[in-house]
Amino acid sequence: MKFLGIDFGWRSQPSGLCCLTLQNKILHLLDLTRLDEVEAVLSWVDAQVSAQEPALIAVDAPTLIPNDSGMRLPDRLAHKYFGRYHAGCYPANLGSPFATRTLELGLSLEARGFCHAPTLIAQQPGRYQIEVFPHPAMVHLFKLERILKYKKGELAERRVELLKLRQYILDILPTLEPALNLSTLQGNNSLPKVPQTGRDLKELEDKLDSLICAYVAAHWWYWGIERNLVLGDRTTGYIVVPDPFNRTRPI
Repeated sequence: MKFLGIDFGWRSQPSGLCCLTLQNKILHLLDLTRLDEVEAVLSWVDAQVSAQEPALIAVDAPTLIPNDSGMRLPDRLAHKYFGRYHAGCYPANLGSPFATRTLELGLSLEARGFCHAPTLIAQQPGRYQIEVFPHPAMVHLFKLERILKYKKGELAERRVELLKLRQYILDILPTLEPALNLSTLQGNNSLPKVPQTGRDLKELEDKLDSLICAYVAAHWWYWGIERNLVLGDRTTGYIVVPDPFNRTRPI
């Protein structure tokens, strides 16, 4: 079973992309990259997962938007449960400038057989897609008291926060179930180093966000509702959040 993470560029910016594979209950990194165009993202999906091959794709973008205005139910629930961690999400509606782009991505994945899976039977192979949001996922996975603020602020401050994220990935995700193995044949870890410049920092940010998305996909498939939360549903839109330590009561 493969697990793909797409940190999607909501407007026109590049998308971070990650592919993990599960073998003997261990996740291994197959690809970690960044691409510009939506067509390139979809071609990457096709290259990672052949026709009819089982996989679960986790997208950091609102791919279901039923409301003409205001906030979706999952957006409101994200603020309710994760606002105190500074992890409330950006509201989405059909009037949002990114709506057409993100909806079309979800439809393109559905056309490839990846059905929305706000509910599923744990560890049952299939072709699924879910919406995720890295910030609340990190709060739960890493037991944070607030989000890692690597997206805004001075370059030096963002770099420090991104260093923290990279180290959390290396230290914690290998200890969870399913465990993430990032070791190479040479004994080193396979994550890129944190760079010094702003442009390179943004590229690594997108890649690490996509890795978190891919891990959330694996965690959802592996545990289902037992160790995950679902904010919303297929009708209202939804966001899947891992909760391996039962930090938040069920929605």
